[in-house]
Amino acid sequence: MKTKITALLLTAVMICAALASCASGGPSAVKEVSLIHEPEFGGVYIKLTIDEFNSKGYEYGDSVNVTFSNGYTLEDIPYYNGYYTATGELLLIAYPGYDYIKAAINNSADLWLVAGLSEEDTADIELNERGKYLRIQNARDISYKDERELYTSDEEFANFRSIDAGSIKKDFIYRSASPCDNQHKRATFVNDLAKAAGIACILDLADTDQKIAGYISAEGFSCDWFLSVYEKGNAIPIGLNMNFSSDEFRMKIADGLTEMISKDGPYLIHCTEGKDRTGFVCMLIEALAGATYEEIVADYMKTYENYYGITEEKDKERYDVIIENVLDPMIGVLIGDVYVDIRTEPLEPYAKEFLLNAGMTEDVITELVAKITG
Repeated sequence: MKTKITALLLTAVMICAALASCASGGPSAVKEVSLIHEPEFGGVYIKLTIDEFNSKGYEYGDSVNVTFSNGYTLEDIPYYNGYYTATGELLLIAYPGYDYIKAAINNSADLWLVAGLSEEDTADIELNERGKYLRIQNARDISYKDERELYTSDEEFANFRSIDAGSIKKDFIYRSASPCDNQHKRATFVNDLAKAAGIACILDLADTDQKIAGYISAEGFSCDWFLSVYEKGNAIPIGLNMNFSSDEFRMKIADGLTEMISKDGPYLIHCTEGKDRTGFVCMLIEALAGATYEEIVADYMKTYENYYGITEEKDKERYDVIIENVLDPMIGVLIGDVYVDIRTEPLEPYAKEFLLNAGMTEDVITELVAKITG
């Protein structure tokens, strides 16, 4: 009997100690972790693998504080497993496939440069608030499959469609996943669909000539339609980054569209998935052609229906969160004025101003509008 009572007391003590530890400490802070600059999309790798960091008790949706050894601090930023913050907002991300967790400013300036970091600097991370951003984490934590048989059509699988918002000519501008980068097994399907649609020119937002050379030389490359268009000089790779608000982003779009309209249509616009960079450029073109906010939303969210089955009717919470946190900030970058109601204000003047600020002339803008609207 005495032994049983002693065992029960020991168990109770252990439970109380565990509860006290959780209540007082939560996840353990990490100290003096070395850093690596990630320049392609702009960010700071903190040299802990995702598993190492999560094993310390951190969970997706938590709010964390990051302090760099040079004194630069990031307070109350979300920890996500995807780029779920709005454009220009900070996050700590554990993106699947990354070697380490990464701190970044989403679709914006390079945090490494903003924070003035060097290879000698380190980072400390601590919990700010458990689960503060869990609603957005749950709404945005979505993935898609790369098997064609799981989709109802080639068009859905390839995220391939024509844009018909505003006064854009019917079947003249198309958008899709990549017709040359086959990492998601969609390139050959895009090839067949684009060939059937009579596409004459490609605006490639994701790649450079160097990247394309790598795709072409890879074993098993079979995108013959893309290759023929590329070899004729009718594929325009502009290698956009994800910094929607940068001068470089604007200028590359203006240069790409200027070159595009120097060639005959129909046109295909794509990045890797045909989602965000493609979404921004198509939103710009749609606004230029007088599209309403509702038309832009309908086209952008078609991608989420194709890839994830998300519609307003089936999954309104996720649908609304994506618009609020992804598309609306994109339109906000186009507008450049937080006091403008993007849902009711005509967007065409702002699209023209965006291109003027990017270096496109009034005459070229007029030519672009004429070309896409007929």
